[in-house]
Amino acid sequence: MNEKNYRVLLYYQFVHIEHPEAYTKEHKALCESLNLKGRILVAQEGINGTLSGTVEDTDAYMDHMKKDPRFATMVFKIHEEDHNAFRKLYVKLRDSIITLLPEDDVNPKDLVGTYLKPEEWHEMMQKEDVIILDGRNGYEYDLGHFRGAVRPDITNFKEFPKWIEENLSEHKDKKVLAYCTGGIRCEKLTGVLLNQGFKDVYHLEGGIVTYGQNENTKGRLWDGKCYVFDDRISVKINQEEDVIVSKCVHCKAPTDRYINCTNDDCHLQHFSCETCEEKEEGFCSTACRDYILKNPHRDARVRLKEKAKLYSLYRQDHRKAKETLEKAKETGLL
Repeated sequence: MNEKNYRVLLYYQFVHIEHPEAYTKEHKALCESLNLKGRILVAQEGINGTLSGTVEDTDAYMDHMKKDPRFATMVFKIHEEDHNAFRKLYVKLRDSIITLLPEDDVNPKDLVGTYLKPEEWHEMMQKEDVIILDGRNGYEYDLGHFRGAVRPDITNFKEFPKWIEENLSEHKDKKVLAYCTGGIRCEKLTGVLLNQGFKDVYHLEGGIVTYGQNENTKGRLWDGKCYVFDDRISVKINQEEDVIVSKCVHCKAPTDRYINCTNDDCHLQHFSCETCEEKEEGFCSTACRDYILKNPHRDARVRLKEKAKLYSLYRQDHRKAKETLEKAKETGLL
């Protein structure tokens, strides 16, 4: 078996951090000392992070966190990878690690739904008269979701309380099964549901990632792939089937390729098959193509070409430089 040299860690912990500003600076220094990349949010209510680094460095990070009594019980979801999934490190201080409007906010330590282990979730999903609620954004759902799940028409987590009130309020007598990528969004989403009068509220412990790695469930009843907020864009969940649920915005052929629009003032992440990406030059729509004809300086290919020239001029050979040069050559810019 080929062992991979890198890992991606997904984790969170709702726990009181007395001096979050000082801890943010301290934590950033720790991650820098271990050469870790990724995104970490710190707030008085806890920590929420996705990190990437070598096996040795991620081991050192987890060991350090476990020695802190505040994070001794924190669960790390681990993906083995061939490369770093992030290019930079961001450790940010926030008012909340999962943000709702002040009037909607809930404390998961006081109010939360019933946790379901992956095996229990698999069984519960197949029962009649249950609502399977995707606790993520609509574009994440479009790439992949649990079979029969409800798609939320939202682009920001803050929109959930209003969306629930407008779309699910007549189903408060039903069991609601909520899920999200790593579990953190459902810690608050289930509290929102309970506050709105839903009685039987459950959520998938450990989220989609844990469900896909579980040897008993093997990601069954998941269609498509799981959207992740790093260079990988998506990860496989269902270990037995490979069902593509998304379609190319141009030809409607099945594809799970997400690309960014060539129009820098749009930059919309959209589905495009390889044929249409080449034919449509990476634009998501005719409107974006027409826009660039009038504003050629906003063409992402111009930015890519200039970056590639600079990397080549200064003989840069780090990962980002290599990827930029390779992409520029593939698209005929160099």
